[in-house]
Amino acid sequence: MRNERLAMDEKHRGTGENMNAGIDGASILGSIQVEHLRRYDPTLFDLLSSNDDLEDIRARTFDHLHHLELSYHSPSCDVDALERVSALFCILALRNLISARNEKAAGCSTLAEMVRIVHGPELRAEDRALFVDFYHIVKGAVGSSGMATEGSPDFTSSFGREAARVRSDFLDVLSARCYEKIDSYPTGLDPEVIERREANRRRIMNELGASEEDWNDHRWQLRHVRKKASDLEGLIELTAEEREAIDLAVKNHVPFGITPYYLSLIDYEPHRQHDHAVRAQVIPPLSYVQGILDSRGRGSLDFMREGDTSPIDLVTRRYPMIAILKPYNSCAQICVYCQRNWEIDEVLSPEALATETKMKEAIEWFEEHPMVSEMLITGGDPLLLSDERLERLLDRVAGIEHIKRVRFGTRLPVVLPMRFTDHLVNMLGEFNDPIRREVCLVTHFEHPYEVTPEAMESIRRVRRNGLSAYNQQVFTIENSRRFETVALRLLLKQIGVDPYYTFNTKGKEETTWYRVPIARILQERKEEARMVPGLARTDVPVFNIPALGKNNLTNWQNHDLIMISPQGERIYEFHPWEKNIVSAPTYVYRDVPILSYLERLHERSEDISEYASIWYYF
Repeated sequence: MRNERLAMDEKHRGTGENMNAGIDGASILGSIQVEHLRRYDPTLFDLLSSNDDLEDIRARTFDHLHHLELSYHSPSCDVDALERVSALFCILALRNLISARNEKAAGCSTLAEMVRIVHGPELRAEDRALFVDFYHIVKGAVGSSGMATEGSPDFTSSFGREAARVRSDFLDVLSARCYEKIDSYPTGLDPEVIERREANRRRIMNELGASEEDWNDHRWQLRHVRKKASDLEGLIELTAEEREAIDLAVKNHVPFGITPYYLSLIDYEPHRQHDHAVRAQVIPPLSYVQGILDSRGRGSLDFMREGDTSPIDLVTRRYPMIAILKPYNSCAQICVYCQRNWEIDEVLSPEALATETKMKEAIEWFEEHPMVSEMLITGGDPLLLSDERLERLLDRVAGIEHIKRVRFGTRLPVVLPMRFTDHLVNMLGEFNDPIRREVCLVTHFEHPYEVTPEAMESIRRVRRNGLSAYNQQVFTIENSRRFETVALRLLLKQIGVDPYYTFNTKGKEETTWYRVPIARILQERKEEARMVPGLARTDVPVFNIPALGKNNLTNWQNHDLIMISPQGERIYEFHPWEKNIVSAPTYVYRDVPILSYLERLHERSEDISEYASIWYYF
């Protein structure tokens, strides 16, 4: 199928132009200079380079933007429709960036920094991220973003069947380009990957003295979780930095662990050519471990302020109709950027299991709150509980009449698929009563390389017993390339998992290495996900706000771009999800600089001209 798609791409290549034609990726990284701003908006450049005081420059810039906006509403405006819409958004962004009110909220002034930069003799390296972002927004405001490219046929020049054929041929061009990207990402279902992992599995089994029966027993897997760097000897190769990071984590009780099964998904060599997303899930960057230690010194690691939303031990509530129950506070292995790293001591910690007393009190809390109709059982990973404990828990939950849906938050289909025994899935299936309550799984596949025959079989078993399965992906540097997340969506739908949420990486300082600008997830949603059939793009892009919870990430919905910091970080003001219901405070967030992200892609041999429209998503 991949070869057929590539052949189709060759057939249609040249009949349409590149989606980002006319955009020079190299200029983004290096050659843009202060003088280039004058080329696109000489009036604004003159204002910034004047010797007037800042307040006068601010007032005159507002006036300039007002007249520019009026030009787009004039009947004589002949700017391309897409370019015009983009320009109006850019003008709105520029207004926000020069707002004195926003300067106070953000704690910095983009306008003051731009005046300083324009007056300087040359563009300093430390100012480049701010200037390049501001420069692109100005380009967009004057109708020169380059988003409106030529290449599509004139559908108005023909009619009927002829028009339909022209349209269909062009859609083939678009699809071929999409599949060229999608098919470039290896999956765990590719025959050559299955063969390579079979060799990994045999090597690991030999090293650990395991039989086939052992390997397929989740209890054996849990007894042999790898918990330190020396445990990985002979199983995979580590770089010196990977080893140093693991050793530092273990020494300082930063949770670390990998199941033998998940270890078999990691390529033996440390080049990260195919398994980058898998390694990044469990092998921490050195910067992450050091960031954890620094954060500990400054106070609590509870970034999401779950302590402020926990009315009783084991329960978290941030929304009106759903609450969380956490019966087991550890996992089969630890995701590096885990939201709850502040309360997980170690993988499979003996202290992770909630006491009977606390469980009883938590269940009673749910019984006493009839407005909560949905229960998310998570942790940690609740499906690590023994079948007996799970059955007792489900029996107690079944007695709560107002609980109409139970979700299990679990990553076991990805890291320990052999846990889904006949007994477990039958028990969950019996608890699933369409008239009384729904039971479903919410899991966490991060990349197509994690989707294996074993994972697919675990989902098949779950679905066969009447349970739905949903996926929550975290959008990180490891899955944010063009169509990389689309590849995962399509594959998950094929194995029976519905995409549910795509989480923008949280603003935790220690996870900076993983983070991707909000503009990139908006670009992905508007440009790549839009190409996919509707049933495969059912996930919603969200941003998690401490204490308040999820905000949908769509252009200008629930958030405003209010400033760009001197370091080039876009600063957003988030409005709580209940903003049209009750009064609640806003949350100010500093994003990772777009230029820094593009530089990292460039280091990974990505053609960043393909991402050039990223500046125009707010």
